Amino acid sequence: MERLTPDRELAAGLLARAKEKGASQGDVTVVEHEGIGVKVRLGKVETVSQAHETRLGLRLFFGRSSAATSTSDLSRASLDRLLDETCAMARVTAQDEFGGLPEPGELAAEVPELDLLDEEARGLPVERGIDAARVAEEHALEYDARITNSEGAEFGNSFNRVIHANSEGFAGEYSTSTFHLSVAPVAASNGSMERAHWFSAARRHDALDAPEAVGREAGRRVIRRLGARKVRTREVPVVFDAAIAGTLVRQVGQAVSGYALYQRASFLCDRLGQRVASDLVRIVDDGTIPSALGSRPFDSEGVGVRRKDVVEAGVLRSYLLDAYSARKLGGKSTGNAARGVGQASGVSPMNLYLIPGEHSPEDIVGSVEDGFYVTELMGFGVNLVTGDYSRGASGVWIEKGELAYPVAELTIAGNLNDMLNQVEMVGNDLRPQSAVAAPTVKISRMTVAGE
Repeated sequence: MERLTPDRELAAGLLARAKEKGASQGDVTVVEHEGIGVKVRLGKVETVSQAHETRLGLRLFFGRSSAATSTSDLSRASLDRLLDETCAMARVTAQDEFGGLPEPGELAAEVPELDLLDEEARGLPVERGIDAARVAEEHALEYDARITNSEGAEFGNSFNRVIHANSEGFAGEYSTSTFHLSVAPVAASNGSMERAHWFSAARRHDALDAPEAVGREAGRRVIRRLGARKVRTREVPVVFDAAIAGTLVRQVGQAVSGYALYQRASFLCDRLGQRVASDLVRIVDDGTIPSALGSRPFDSEGVGVRRKDVVEAGVLRSYLLDAYSARKLGGKSTGNAARGVGQASGVSPMNLYLIPGEHSPEDIVGSVEDGFYVTELMGFGVNLVTGDYSRGASGVWIEKGELAYPVAELTIAGNLNDMLNQVEMVGNDLRPQSAVAAPTVKISRMTVAGE
């Protein structure tokens, strides 16, 4: 069976045939993916996996009604069926006045080079990944005699080629790579057993942290958790470790998503241009940062990406919108459309960062006489409609400016409106290991519920 070549010509041909069948608009997305994953536990290889897949998604509009489908079979017969089925579905779907592609003037005029692909690392043998995982685990286990076990170490890479074309004349493509190394040691002492996890991720293989460093940091974190106590309920300053402070930024990102806004499911509805946080809070969304994990030259609708000040000195300046949510809200796409192949459109940040401040993590901890340093959060107790916040947490108690002893089985509670306005210090230790990140953050007062 003839398999067609996934390229822009294939996409353009599908769209031309769709137009002949009566479609008013449409777009095609093709994603080619390949990657490996390995897991090592206690020095032995547990799993090795390899994936290679190509998927094509077709979205068609008949007026303001639409349908989206996908296939991994790129034979001519399969694509003929896909086209016929998508047309049939789109014809009977209810009309939606806000449906349709972005306006032509919003589409990316060029595809900037953002250094997202490490082509040289594509041919690295799987043994290199196995060795990296083994070394990371070894250094975690050697960190302290109380580290007696491991849930394993993992290495993975992913290479993707993305092609997007639409009926308004846009056609572009880009390629990316991602590398990931992680380890999860287990420590035991006096009947207490704890687990911790640490990782490194990057677009380029040589930008990963050394396996030795990943292992040692995982070891340090698990030892720090041994002997955890409970504390009595009180209101105190709370310091979010940089590794988890990004969760606060992620919640802001969800609250400024166009879909949450037009559904009236966000505590930030109707607050554009208003103060929503402390002057120290500066959050940007920037998909143009070279080699960053969330960067791309255009979004999943072909709209060019740009830097946006989401929160500037505490003032809400921008929402995150795709074409559909922008029309619902009477605005324009911000280049944040994100959708899986063949799925309906949604919104996602690119690189959403809290801009670093001037304080070291040590300075921030040193400013606290009595408070809580959070290193792990559990549960999903965040209500984005009201901003109410309540999550299980563990970490280290701060006494007289020093990390004193580990604590666990706590709940931290507040409201995101208050928490953002009570940001008192922002660290200088931003470490973008994902597309959403933040440095260490101190909130002046929250309820910490314990005994």
